[in-house]
Amino acid sequence: MARVRYGPRTEEEIRAAKQARSVLPDIWSTGVVAVWESDPDAVAQVLPAPLKPGERPLVRVNISQVDIFGSPLGAGSFAVAAQHGGQAGWYPLVMPMTTERALIGGREVFGEPKKLGEVSVARDGDAVTARLGRHGIDFVEVHGLVTGELPVPAPAEKVDFYFKFLPAVDGEGFDLDPVLVHCTRVERVRRLEAVTGEVILRESAFDPVADLPVRRLLEITVGEKTSDQRGRVVERVSAQALLPFVHQRYDDPAQVLDSVTPPHEG
Repeated sequence: MARVRYGPRTEEEIRAAKQARSVLPDIWSTGVVAVWESDPDAVAQVLPAPLKPGERPLVRVNISQVDIFGSPLGAGSFAVAAQHGGQAGWYPLVMPMTTERALIGGREVFGEPKKLGEVSVARDGDAVTARLGRHGIDFVEVHGLVTGELPVPAPAEKVDFYFKFLPAVDGEGFDLDPVLVHCTRVERVRRLEAVTGEVILRESAFDPVADLPVRRLLEITVGEKTSDQRGRVVERVSAQALLPFVHQRYDDPAQVLDSVTPPHEG
């Protein structure tokens, strides 16, 4: 009998897939990073407990492009500075990805707030432009002129905070207690340049980053970077405390119980 491809994989196939993931080569991306001081009250409002604001009301946008698995990938992150206990890090509000493959793993494994979107990084001589877009709106644009090389920093450990959860089948809360994830990356840089420019935040009902305005632009850089990634669950969190923030993950929270799915046949 011919093998049915939706059937179970063998232990050897599962082991080989796991081994392949563990030996991925370094993947270098070209990206633009902008950091600014925003409104302290606005930053505090977007943080679910037990996260607290960082020492400064910082916002960071990272817009990158890379050729991975033979296909171009655009990846973005819009995050605010946060703290969990004594650990400082970043809490991403939205992470646009241009491919489903990049989206699925991050959302399902780590709880990353990834969404399909448009991500672009373009350079023409010293002119650099980077954009994050969804639903026809470039809700973040960073552009400017490269002004010179910067010293390549030593490898640095960076932490992002994510909430991993499953909306309940009946639409009331969660199926299981949500958990807080610390995702640690060791970032290595092989080239870094300073950029003089500006950050534009455009109004979007689906990605309302304009509520975190640029009060004081601290830096814009363009560089070539790679990093590893490992995550761990650090604690279970209050469902009641997290529920008011679920809309951060979805364009419309009601979509998790959409009734437009065609009925099953048979």
